Amino acid sequence: MLTFDEYQQRVLASARPLPAERRPVAEVANLLGLVTAEPVHSSVSLPGFTNSAMDGYAVWSADLRGATPDTPVVLPVAGDIPAGDTRSLELAPGSCWRIMTGAPLPTGADAVVQVELTDGGLEEVRLREAVPAGTALRHRGEDVQPGDEVLPAGTRLQPRHVPVLLSSGVGEISVFPRPRVAIVSTGDELVAPGEPAGHGQVVDSNGPMLGALARECGFDVAAVCRSGDSPEALLATVQELTGAADLIVTSGGVSAGAFEPVKLAFTGSDDFEFVQVAMQPGKPQGFGTVSGTPVFALPGNPVSSLVSFLLLVAPAARVLAGRDPEVPTVEAAVAEHWTSPPGRQQFARVVFDEDGRMVRPIGGQGSHVLGGLAGSQALAIVPAGTTEVAVGETLRVIPLDGLA
Repeated sequence: MLTFDEYQQRVLASARPLPAERRPVAEVANLLGLVTAEPVHSSVSLPGFTNSAMDGYAVWSADLRGATPDTPVVLPVAGDIPAGDTRSLELAPGSCWRIMTGAPLPTGADAVVQVELTDGGLEEVRLREAVPAGTALRHRGEDVQPGDEVLPAGTRLQPRHVPVLLSSGVGEISVFPRPRVAIVSTGDELVAPGEPAGHGQVVDSNGPMLGALARECGFDVAAVCRSGDSPEALLATVQELTGAADLIVTSGGVSAGAFEPVKLAFTGSDDFEFVQVAMQPGKPQGFGTVSGTPVFALPGNPVSSLVSFLLLVAPAARVLAGRDPEVPTVEAAVAEHWTSPPGRQQFARVVFDEDGRMVRPIGGQGSHVLGGLAGSQALAIVPAGTTEVAVGETLRVIPLDGLA
C-alpha cells in the first residue's frame, strides 16, 4: 500500500504543462485565470504622456514665487484642458490653463496648482500658494518604460492585471490553456439526474459533482457522461474522449469486487496501474494514460470521488494549466474528539466554529455519507499515525470554498 504522499507525488511527476498558446489581449475576459507562459513586456511608456494628477491649473512654477493666501498671484486663464484632450497646447509665461485630472500637460508648464489652493476663476484665477516644479504631475514613462517586464512568466491572470495588460501596447500574449476535463461515471445501476431511481438503482450524482468541481477549480469540462459495467464499452468511451479532453476522470469500478469495469478495461495495460493508497476516504485508485491522455480512475462512493478529485486530479490539472499544484491549507484547532483509522491518512469532513479557528467533525466519516458531505466546510488532514484526534490538537485543514 502506498502512502498518500507517495501516490500524489507519483501522479504529479507524470504531469506536464500543456503547450502554450498565443491569445489576443483584446479578449481579456477569456484570459482571466490562465497562466502566462512567457514574460509580458510593455511596448509603450506608461503614462504615455505627462499629465495632471489633480484638477487645478497648469502653470510655470516661477510665476508663483511669493504667492500666499494674503498676497495671491493673479494669472489669466488661457482656457480649459479636459481629460482626453488631444490638442498640442502651449503655456505662455504669465498665464495658466485650467486642467483636469489625467489631461495632458501643455508644453512649457512644469507644475499644477490644485483647485483647492485657488479661487477657481475661469477668466483669471487667484493662486494662493507657490508650488515647486513637478507638483501634481505624472511624468511620461515614470511608471513603465518600453521593454519593461510588466507581468512575469507564471502569472495567473486576475482582474488586477487587466489595466497594465491592456495598457502595455501588446497585441497578444502566450498562455497555458485551461485543461479540458472529461468525466465518465460507471455502473449499470446509474440513472440520469432527474429520472426516478428504481429498486437497485441510484442517481448519477458523481458525474455532475465532478464536473462542477472541475469548473470551480478553473478547468474546462469537455464532457460528463455515463458508461455501464461493460469494460469494452467503457474503453471505447474513454478512447473517444481522448480527442476532446486533456485529462479524463472515471468514477467507480476500481474496487476488489467481481464486476469492476474500469479494472477489467485497463488491467494488464503497461500504461495503467491500480493501487491501494493509505488514505480515508479514497483507498482504491487507478491512474494511467490512454492514447497519451492522463486518466484518473477514482472510487465510486461520492465522498471518495470528491476527495480524490481535490487531492489528486486537481493538482495534476493545475500542472497542465501551468499553475502551482499545491493544495492550499490553513491551520485550525480541534474542538471535538474523533477517531481515525490506523495506518491511513484521514481527510475528515469538518465545519469551522464561528471564529474560523477551530473545527469539529460533521456526520459520519464513511465514504457513502452524503448529508455530512453537504454540510462540511473543510477537510481536516489527520496523519496516518494518529487514531485519536484530541481536543486542542492543531491540524492542517483544506477549506472547501474558493477552490479556484
